[in-house]
Amino acid sequence: MVNSLKGVSSRRLRQEFPAHIRRHLRRQHFWSPAYFAGSCAGAPLSLIKEYIDQQKHPD
Repeated sequence: MVNSLKGVSSRRLRQEFPAHIRRHLRRQHFWSPAYFAGSCAGAPLSLIKEYIDQQKHPD
C-alpha cells in the first residue's frame, strides 16, 4: 500500500511540476525506499510532536 502511494504521488508530482522536480532531484528516485507506520492510540498531537523532536535530537 505504501509503495503504491509513493509511486502514484511521484508520478503526479513529476507530471505537475516537471521543471522544478528535475532542477532539485539529485537521482531518479523521488522517495526513499523506506517508510514508517505507527500508532499513537489517541495521544495528543503535542505529545507526538515532542516524541518526534526527541528522535531528531536525543538527550
